[in-house]
Amino acid sequence: MDTLSVWCFPGPDAAERLVCRLDGGTGSGRVAIDDAALVSWPSGRRTPAIRELGGLTGPGTLWGGFWGMLLGLIFLTPLAGPRFGAAAGAVAGSFSEFGVSDDFVMRVREEVTPGTSAIFLISTRSSAQSVAEAFADLDATVLRSELSVEQEERLREALSDR
Repeated sequence: MDTLSVWCFPGPDAAERLVCRLDGGTGSGRVAIDDAALVSWPSGRRTPAIRELGGLTGPGTLWGGFWGMLLGLIFLTPLAGPRFGAAAGAVAGSFSEFGVSDDFVMRVREEVTPGTSAIFLISTRSSAQSVAEAFADLDATVLRSELSVEQEERLREALSDR
């Protein structure tokens, strides 16, 4: 079972500084990150800056399509207006099939706001626990969504280019 975790930090540069801690953990073999993305939202900007990090030990296994859809749903849908919002609502409903509930999306929207930053990770449950231990001394809010084996398979299938 994989875990989608979001590590939310006060300050738009805080998450960037902590990527090196993740790099250290993946280099030691204690942590396996399947895919990651960094979100930085400086105050005064309308939308956050998003950077895909890949798997930290190699190319990401879920491809950029996942991050583009998920992060677009979280951060761009509220700005796009009612027509786009209705279409995005249909997409959001299908995301629940992959273990990403509307409640999870709303909690991320509440935590990642102008003046903050976040690291989005897809990892095994044990790796998510190792990351939690590595970040225990930090001022961070953690949001998690567990993906079942079936949900992960559906997600990979939906994002594959076959």
